Amino acid sequence: MSFRVILRNEKLYREILIMKKILILLAITICISCHKTEKDKKQESSKLAIKAYKLSSTTLAAGKLIRIDSFPSKFITPRPVDVWLPENYSSEKKYAVLYMHDGQNLFDATTTWNKQEWMIDEAATKLMKDGIVKDFIVVAIHNIPQIRWQDLFPEQAMDFVSKEAKENLYAEAKKNNFSTNLKGDDYLEFLVSEVKPYVDKTYAVYANKENTFVMGSSMGGLMSIYAVAEYPNVFAGGACISTHWVGGSPSENNPLPEAIFAYLEENLPDSKSHKMYFDYGNKTLDQLYPQYASKVDSIFLKNGYTKYNYKNLFFEGTNHSEKSWQKRVDIPLTFLLKK
Repeated sequence: MSFRVILRNEKLYREILIMKKILILLAITICISCHKTEKDKKQESSKLAIKAYKLSSTTLAAGKLIRIDSFPSKFITPRPVDVWLPENYSSEKKYAVLYMHDGQNLFDATTTWNKQEWMIDEAATKLMKDGIVKDFIVVAIHNIPQIRWQDLFPEQAMDFVSKEAKENLYAEAKKNNFSTNLKGDDYLEFLVSEVKPYVDKTYAVYANKENTFVMGSSMGGLMSIYAVAEYPNVFAGGACISTHWVGGSPSENNPLPEAIFAYLEENLPDSKSHKMYFDYGNKTLDQLYPQYASKVDSIFLKNGYTKYNYKNLFFEGTNHSEKSWQKRVDIPLTFLLKK
């Protein structure tokens, strides 16, 4: 074989190798492109699944309510989520966000089970108009009555219940056909990993911790402090109205209050960058709460909280109802969102 033939064969071999590499790179590029396309399609599909509309049937004093009938979730049972936008809401501005539990009880007494409401739209509108608080929107997560306790109990507090006490609790629950399938951690995953990203992308809001707060009453009060304790980098503060320190149904030798306090002592949010509001009355269910006030004060005050970032207020003669809460809701709103 001549020298020229050898050179031609080597050149052809090199060209084949180069072509082979190009084809491999092209195949990889196509695969990556297809993968991204599928991912984009899934994201678009997820967005399409969240259908929101203005709720025209509700009675509001101000602003407008956007309803998602069944917010999809891989963590908890899907449920309605409402977004209240204040008067003159504008995409040109930025708003803080207040997440609230028991969302169906906040705005319109004509649609609630007990014909009462928090009057959040009235209180928020007045505070913003008067320039007392920063502009904010409210994200109202509805409860599902049959599983409300399971969703809102601070799940990891159960780790501080002794084995014997826990067995007694579960036995009593089973006897009463009451589920102990705790979903508090999943509820928070839903709020933080599914609802919040949607809100941050859809509305003109600040996504940072300094402008993100959580608020609720009774079991929703427990879940609010739990949310700040579990996600201190997401929430700057919480308001816990008529907090149900009892943890469940009142009973003799109830281990839940001490378990909740033990959890808090080990997981209290840093006082340097958080604020916490609590309150309570002394009528109906609220009559159970004054006995815990000193314990709550002790936990927070010994961990660096002061009158500037901590409140635990007593309202004489008030009961466990939206009518009581609506009369003082401006206080926690101002505490959390003051300019």
